[in-house]
Amino acid sequence: MPTAQTPPSTGSSPQQTTAQDPLAGTRQAASVVVLRDRDGGGVETLMLRRAHRAGDFRSGVAVFPGGALSANDRQAHAHVEGWTDAAASARLGVPEGGLDYLVAAARECFEEVGLLFATPLTPASVARAHDEWRSGLQRGTHDIAALCAQLGLSLDCTDWGYISHWVTPVGLPKRFDTRFFVARAPAGQEAIGDAQEAESILWITPAAALDPASGLLLLPVTQTLLRWVQQHDSVDSALAAARALTAVPMTLPRMVRSEPTGETSGTIQSTAGTPGVVLPGDGAYDEVGWLDPEGKGDAWGTLVPGRVVSLSPRIRRVVAPNPGLMTGTGTNSYLVGDPTVNHWTVIDPGPNDPAHLAALLAAAPGPIERILLTHTHRDHADGAAALAAATGAPVWGRRPPQSGPDDTPFTPDHELFGGERLELGPGVTLEVIHTPGHAANHLAYQLAADRLLFVGDHLMQGGTVVIAPPDGDMTDYLASLDRVATLDIDWLAPGHGFLMAHPAAVAQGVRRHRLQREARILDALQTLGPVTEDALLAAVYADTPVALHPVARWSLQAHLDRLQALGTISRPDGLGTDRLISIS
Repeated sequence: MPTAQTPPSTGSSPQQTTAQDPLAGTRQAASVVVLRDRDGGGVETLMLRRAHRAGDFRSGVAVFPGGALSANDRQAHAHVEGWTDAAASARLGVPEGGLDYLVAAARECFEEVGLLFATPLTPASVARAHDEWRSGLQRGTHDIAALCAQLGLSLDCTDWGYISHWVTPVGLPKRFDTRFFVARAPAGQEAIGDAQEAESILWITPAAALDPASGLLLLPVTQTLLRWVQQHDSVDSALAAARALTAVPMTLPRMVRSEPTGETSGTIQSTAGTPGVVLPGDGAYDEVGWLDPEGKGDAWGTLVPGRVVSLSPRIRRVVAPNPGLMTGTGTNSYLVGDPTVNHWTVIDPGPNDPAHLAALLAAAPGPIERILLTHTHRDHADGAAALAAATGAPVWGRRPPQSGPDDTPFTPDHELFGGERLELGPGVTLEVIHTPGHAANHLAYQLAADRLLFVGDHLMQGGTVVIAPPDGDMTDYLASLDRVATLDIDWLAPGHGFLMAHPAAVAQGVRRHRLQREARILDALQTLGPVTEDALLAAVYADTPVALHPVARWSLQAHLDRLQALGTISRPDGLGTDRLISIS
């Protein structure tokens, strides 16, 4: 039996959701990634294991030195070298008070691990700072400005670089808006842990810290920053990279429901009952933001065959058990309808699989009255006959101009061409849009009530769809991308993968990628001169694993068909692999 996700509230569809301020309820914080060069090459970073405290999600985790800003930190602006508040604020993208973050990071580093970024320093001033000031700073009875004034010091942040901005997920009881810096460890000082904040401190290479054998418990932000440090073989390299950053976007993780098996969700290992997280760029990220805007952690971060996910009151998704190279996590079948009428339409019944058929029938809240196909490739359409037999529902779609080996034999009960409007209930309609390219008979279905397009195989997550001639056509595909980019929608519901936000940007990004690949074809022909298709494939898809070259060849041929039709290249007729392709 399929498992059902708790449906979102009626107001969960995009046009009804009120955008939340991701910084609401957060406390400003700062942290510094302290590095030193390692004998033999590479770098080490300073980390501390936080003390265990009840109710603190950071208990026991290994982190970089840092903590919340203090109201007194601004008083130390006059004692900072290397930055002005105007420069720091501009770099961090805040109206004012950017220097507060550097002061806080320097202060917290001294409080937690005993490293004082200050100048001029002597052994005597370091000892006095530890003896007379460190415990008072930890208790909040002293402030860093007074330390600098009394000891004649300035906080030395001259070579610090700003590298990251993370905000704690919505829904947690404690939330922080944290800016991360990178700095070279001050010379001549020994790191000494604070027993109250840190169970232990350690200098460690990024590779060792990321190795599960280390036993370190790492938050996603720490993992990400360790991987950033791992790219650099010296402190100088890391600092130069930080200075070269032109923008530091905010990263807002989102909590997701963990799988009962304890499998990985997104980028963090979670166990049953413990939320995982997804990050921007993870497949589930946009969908989790739609389903769970309040951060309850009850949206799934993985796609599992047979599971019913209610995407809105009008949409349910069931993933088929057919994962693979060409199908990703499996084919998505959607049930769409008006719950006030409680008659449902299935979009893409998927493969002819008894378990998937049973899952679709169990997921339908009411009678299935119609079956729609985006196209007739087997992974989307093979199950149509069985579902029609089980429900009596007619199958609607568009015939392929010629049936290929990937097509299900198909005679529609009602043929669609594009432009039709299908009434699902009062005010709930599907508009049929012809989107040829991946297949000549490819259709998409626009659900205005959710500002969403069921896009089939026209667009997919994490890659590009195959355009395989003769049914696939690159010129048609580019034109269909342009059509999707102009639609008044906010979401794409693909045939494989999670919901995708920002449809126009997605379509335009794929279009750019296709044209960049086309430009590589022309560059290769200019460089190599007349070449065979095999040689061109190796040159143009050198960034693609060789095992995928048979699939890449189809898209290459589609590009060549387009360029030949434009008169840009010459390609003799015939099927032999020895025919030479050249610039016209």
